[in-house]
Amino acid sequence: MQTVILCGGLGTRLREETEFRPKPMVPVGGYPIIWHIMKTYAHYGHTDFVLALGYKGEMIKDYFVNYEWMNNDITLELGKPESLEMHKRHSETGWKVTLANTGAENLKGSRLKQVEKYIKGDTFMMTYGDGVADIDINALLDFHNAHGKLVTLTGINPASQFGELKLEGDRVTSFLEKPKHNTGGLVSGGYFVFNRKIFDYLTEDEDCDLEFGAIEKIASEGELMAYRHTKFWSCMDTIRDTERLNNLWDTNKAEWKVW
Repeated sequence: MQTVILCGGLGTRLREETEFRPKPMVPVGGYPIIWHIMKTYAHYGHTDFVLALGYKGEMIKDYFVNYEWMNNDITLELGKPESLEMHKRHSETGWKVTLANTGAENLKGSRLKQVEKYIKGDTFMMTYGDGVADIDINALLDFHNAHGKLVTLTGINPASQFGELKLEGDRVTSFLEKPKHNTGGLVSGGYFVFNRKIFDYLTEDEDCDLEFGAIEKIASEGELMAYRHTKFWSCMDTIRDTERLNNLWDTNKAEWKVW
């Protein structure tokens, strides 16, 4: 099953890093945070990725185009380019990565709609390029397939600025994007599963959002469900988040490292 990762935002609250690189390329333990996200999906057997690029997307393209060169040892003889020998050192064999330009300032709904042409099946996954979790991806998929609704999002429980959910059981009755007053309930942590019909709610217009509009409408129609994730989840939204994630990795306390 394919996984879309949204990689286009400006990352204005992490300006110390994103002035020089896109947020998905900010390193944790020497690897871009997007690599950590992809490693989680790959651990559960999902290695077909579509990256929706925007701000400084060329840096993400460069990273993956040169991945073999930068992550393997090589032996070469100067003056004899045909003698190049590559010695395998990484375990990311079989990853398929589609790198799609989706506009410098386009909102998330527009970015997702633009990669529709690369989505092959009736069901696919999507997440943001700045959040890590120790989520069981296959349990998330089983949950989605069991309820038969249009969209599943992962509900987490930190007090945050993200979209807050109102629930009846596991069914989401309303979705409030960035409410002014958090009530301590579940909030959206990304890690979505979509049925292909999600594209009917989106356009390629630059100002087409995902949460404002599409997800709110889907919730009002009773087609949005929440998979409850009670263990580790963290975003990289500020320099403090970056420092915390790097400290967890450096001290072998990176709970999202399931591989």
